Amino acid sequence: MRTRDEHKEQLIRQKAIEMIVKNGLDGFSMNKVAKAAGVSPATLYIYFEDKEDFITRLSLETAQIMITYSLKNFDAGMPFKTGLQIQWQNRLAYLAQNTLEMEFLEIMRYTSYYEKVTEMLTESFGSTMGRFLKNAVANGELLELPFEVYWSVAFAPLYQLFKFHNQGRSYVNSTFSLSDDLLNQTFNLVIKALTP
Repeated sequence: MRTRDEHKEQLIRQKAIEMIVKNGLDGFSMNKVAKAAGVSPATLYIYFEDKEDFITRLSLETAQIMITYSLKNFDAGMPFKTGLQIQWQNRLAYLAQNTLEMEFLEIMRYTSYYEKVTEMLTESFGSTMGRFLKNAVANGELLELPFEVYWSVAFAPLYQLFKFHNQGRSYVNSTFSLSDDLLNQTFNLVIKALTP
């Protein structure tokens, strides 16, 4: 039996993410990934049962890395403003270093493969964030809102600013670069909107 090579496995995963971001799932095949990674198609089956297993595990592992990054130096018991600020810093750092992975997860979000990711997010990330939000409401630091409203107000501005930054332009400006001042201004508006 052939042994697993972690470097080779990581290369295969990276090539798959690149391929799916560039061509979508329709342009993805085990043979194409093997060729892009410079391995034989049979090598893929050392690591994955089949195409479905490959894509599902790739989605889960990519999302888990994002969660781990998001929760760095974060504790559900910390004050709301501090905790949200750490979340923003972590997410922005992750986005800056993992743009391709975020594009991959965004593509996967609209597929059946993402159901497993949603389950995992609910179990691990959801429980931590749920405690954080309950504490903030109990401490009078956060308005009691439906989760979807909270999430949209708390994080959509950050993601949109990053999109403008990543594109290097916005809808009205031909050049755009995210500065600390703009980030802080936006964060303070979010805090103002979410606190009683």
